Amino acid sequence: MTTERWTLGGDLGVARIGYGAMKLTGWPRGERPGRETALAVLRRAVELGVNHIDTSHYYSRDGVAANELIREALSPYPDDLVIVTKVGALVEGADLARPAAEKTGLTPDGLRRGVEANLRSLGVDRLDVVNLRMGDLDRDQAPLAGPLETLLALREEGLIRHLGVSNVTAAEFEQARTIAPIACVQNLYNLARRDDDPLVDACAEAGIAYVPFFPVGGFQPLTAARLDAVAARHGATVPQVALAWLLARSPNILLIPGTGSLAHLEENVAAGSLKLTAEDLADLD
Repeated sequence: MTTERWTLGGDLGVARIGYGAMKLTGWPRGERPGRETALAVLRRAVELGVNHIDTSHYYSRDGVAANELIREALSPYPDDLVIVTKVGALVEGADLARPAAEKTGLTPDGLRRGVEANLRSLGVDRLDVVNLRMGDLDRDQAPLAGPLETLLALREEGLIRHLGVSNVTAAEFEQARTIAPIACVQNLYNLARRDDDPLVDACAEAGIAYVPFFPVGGFQPLTAARLDAVAARHGATVPQVALAWLLARSPNILLIPGTGSLAHLEENVAAGSLKLTAEDLADLD
């Protein structure tokens, strides 16, 4: 585990390697671990020094819900544990085919229900960080301002500590900052998908965390001869190199790799100790 930390939202100190809970449920598609394994993974993550867990009430399939697993495994929660969740547009599901104006997850009622569902399933009175996830389609028909203002009002009610945004453009990020204090941005970014390079730098300059989803490729794992070569030099795996590259890319990058395997969890956390050389970074860039 890297000893490097980041202060999320100005007051929540987190280790730069966290954990993403989506794979514990197999949502939206894919295999999932057995219940006891899922609980063991969560407990082991905390034992290894992970204190930043990313989740959502969306992460639920066939009666297995990430938030409920987190609550069973870790409640009463450690004092320094930071649980980040999200509300807004679904990645897959009933909202996907709806016109932007009808995406129920982005309506005031849908956002409140999402926040309340996360509070209830996690068993907390206030959510540490809530990310507003914008949709993938009809972006010009689904403005960010209204949903973010709704979440800001819920924050003022005391239900949310900090706000973040997810799946946003650089322009939406700048707009969001005029509406509410933004603690983090969660977007698609990895060694092979670097469209957000300017946004990573803008967040760093502003003291805002950047949290890449699919840090090792997601449903299409990263593959490249250059990754294999660097991994071989260090006796590491390709995913470990991809994670180490992200840590080296910018100090504001926080990682939330997900897994349902104890062995893979150990590998992900160990990536924090992998220090890439200038030669490695040049080869990867």
